[in-house]
Amino acid sequence: MNYFHGGNIYSASRKYRIKEERIIDFSASINPLGVSRKAKATIRKAIKRLPNYPDPDVEALRRLISIRYNISPESILCGNGSTELIYLIPMAFKPHGVLIPQPTFSEYERACQISSELRVMSYELKEEDGFKINPDEFISLITHHSSLSFNMAFLCNPNNPTGHLLKKDEVMRLCSAAFERNIMVVVDEAFIDFTPEESIIREASESRHVICLRSFTKFYALAGLRIGYAVTHADTAKHLKAFKEPWTVNTLAQKASIVSMKDKTYIKNTFEVIASEKEFLLKAIKKIDGLSPLPSSANFLLIRIEDERFNSTNLSEILARRGMLVRDCASFGIGNRYIRIAVKSHAHNAKLVKTLKGIFGETGFKDS
Repeated sequence: MNYFHGGNIYSASRKYRIKEERIIDFSASINPLGVSRKAKATIRKAIKRLPNYPDPDVEALRRLISIRYNISPESILCGNGSTELIYLIPMAFKPHGVLIPQPTFSEYERACQISSELRVMSYELKEEDGFKINPDEFISLITHHSSLSFNMAFLCNPNNPTGHLLKKDEVMRLCSAAFERNIMVVVDEAFIDFTPEESIIREASESRHVICLRSFTKFYALAGLRIGYAVTHADTAKHLKAFKEPWTVNTLAQKASIVSMKDKTYIKNTFEVIASEKEFLLKAIKKIDGLSPLPSSANFLLIRIEDERFNSTNLSEILARRGMLVRDCASFGIGNRYIRIAVKSHAHNAKLVKTLKGIFGETGFKDS
């Protein structure tokens, strides 16, 4: 398994001798509006608080989340990005086996492998189905395997890198089947903010065997501050917290996330920009001979490369040399025919489309 991730503009800057600020990063799916202006103002004011330790209980943010979703604050545990919690979960619960769909976010498998000795069982998604997660197949795997095979499952919804979304009722059917087999389900909703009506956050707050993960990275663009949270039954959250290091959520992250969640104008603008720009990218890329984008419920598109002159690696390299980073999805274990691109601003999206048209329109193209 390759654990490469997108978003590394620093190494790209060094490799291609391009200034960081001139790189357009389509490899990390971050809100193109950037950080909320209100959050930026809050960060500037909060700098004076840096000589003090941050609140180890992240009480103000947990209280806001509890009010927003009508759940108990005791069911919420905040972390240094949802990734910290992904690593914390297998450490705290020590499963003997874990079921993970593939392709999906690679850190689930890595967290399981380094936390303890356990068996990782893959649910291989079919390319001919667009790598869609079939809830009935997933449930069948849960119900027809002995609990000795695995007692934990990870589910990314919408899935990364495909953008495929399972409806709320489908996820809950899956969780119910897992409950009957005493299997814990971790539902990573890092991209659910773009389809919030499908979140299971309230249901997770009442379940001892379901953990819902949320992030401030994708929708709120707070990637550099590292903040996310888990929602589960209060008893499960208490057990998870017992294994967690103190002070992992810094003061600026706590303050910025609160203001971001309250910024209604920013949230409204985000929905509008992502919807219109994703539609623009889908239509424009479909018109390029040699590229086939898949529909997505997230703020990114998975694109199949049909033109045999190119594969995900050399196309990513060609674009990187021109200052545009895309995600080479070979690192997800799905071969070298797919790239993933984030939905960016219209100017950046239009530049990428124009560049791709030029690359795929060149006859007898040879990468120099």
